[in-house]
Amino acid sequence: MIASELAVETQAPAFSGTDGKDPLLPAELLELELSLDSYDGDADFCDAVREAAARAGGELLFDLPAEGLMEDCKRIAVLRVPSAASDMRIVLAVLDHNGTDIRMETPAPETTHLVRFADAFIKVLERF
Repeated sequence: MIASELAVETQAPAFSGTDGKDPLLPAELLELELSLDSYDGDADFCDAVREAAARAGGELLFDLPAEGLMEDCKRIAVLRVPSAASDMRIVLAVLDHNGTDIRMETPAPETTHLVRFADAFIKVLERF
């Protein structure tokens, strides 16, 4: 098995939709992960996530300080990205406390309110 296949197989479950189904398309998953993997803290977090999301066919919705929302992180970016079912899914890009590493997460029970807010945010944007 080549490294890119292994990366897709081992990473896909972490990027599944909020219901645990329909993981992201492997190409977008790999592209998003690789784009953010090179982040070293020198660039602006929001800009890095926005560019990576755009390359994966998605978009950055908003970012916010993570204090009180999640442990072991400094900022959270909420992204809307394609899923295998051609729907858009909400995922989180999380900047660690050191400001040097970005990890991708699917919304967990403690961040469900971010998904609800993101859905409302999208509806407002669509009206404009």
